[in-house]
Amino acid sequence: MLAELIQELEQAHQDLHEQDIYLLMNGVSWQYYETLIDKLSDQGSLRLAYWNGVLEIVSPSRRHEGIKKRIATLLEVYFEEKKIEYFPLGSTTLRLEEQRGGGEPDESYCIITEKEIPDLVIEVILTSGGVNKLEIYQRLNVPEVWFWQNNQLLIYSLQNQHYQKTDQSLLLPELDLELLQQLILSPQQLATIQTFRQQLRR
Repeated sequence: MLAELIQELEQAHQDLHEQDIYLLMNGVSWQYYETLIDKLSDQGSLRLAYWNGVLEIVSPSRRHEGIKKRIATLLEVYFEEKKIEYFPLGSTTLRLEEQRGGGEPDESYCIITEKEIPDLVIEVILTSGGVNKLEIYQRLNVPEVWFWQNNQLLIYSLQNQHYQKTDQSLLLPELDLELLQQLILSPQQLATIQTFRQQLRR
């Protein structure tokens, strides 16, 4: 049954659907979650998240992938222009040692130095519901989480072991988030990148 559902998710992805497609399962064991990770390791189109027995499988839409790529491109332009060393980890699987949760962010980065756990993870949220990603990243001690939701960036910084919503990135305090948000929404890729570079060089 699960194999058939996963096949449907993969087919939907190939059909360039415009909405994210979710499969949510309860009562899933950690061992089964790890088995799925291994089984789907060559299926880059699907993303898994697991928290306390709840498994989420997502087939990201074309729009989802476009937004996450736009954010990553602009952020990497910022790193390059500001000469900030960075290590892109993409959607690498992050797992908790106590076998309670794990996730695959849309994008993730180590900043300045390479680390086991990224400094920043980015999630594009186009559909409500599903696994609480902040719970997973809090347990992993990820310093900062960015959500793109309802056409805006939401920044959560880990302070005293809890996430606080902030108006500015604590990791990248000089980054103009208002400008970044406007550029993410721009329909023109090349012109957007050129505009951002020009702004950063002023």
